Amino acid sequence: VQLQASGGGLVQTGGSLRVSCAASEGISSIYTMGWFRQAPGKEREFVAAHRRGGEGTYYGDSVKGRFTISRDNAKNTVYLQMNSLKPEDTAVYYCAASKTRKNRGSTYYTRGYDYWGQGTQVTVSS
Repeated sequence: VQLQASGGGLVQTGGSLRVSCAASEGISSIYTMGWFRQAPGKEREFVAAHRRGGEGTYYGDSVKGRFTISRDNAKNTVYLQMNSLKPEDTAVYYCAASKTRKNRGSTYYTRGYDYWGQGTQVTVSS
């Protein structure tokens, strides 16, 4: 699976932005789709994920209540809607996918994903 992230940009504190991740094949068969982010000098951090089969959505503590992940199977695209943005949300955002079902705990870690997009920069100005 090839993943192409887009939609990043510069936004002011408190603003909103939606980033997209387009997949090269049907995402209805992909078990987990997720978003991670990485700021300069920091480790890659889990942001959000959606698991098939009614297992639902998962969010990192720092984005709960502000970010929403969604899938559009018809467009083979996953979105991350980001509201109430803060300067600490500044990072390169990566989408990731796992075709197979892995244990739920792996959802929060990079080892839970087999495919990665190239990243899109999100910058929140104060």
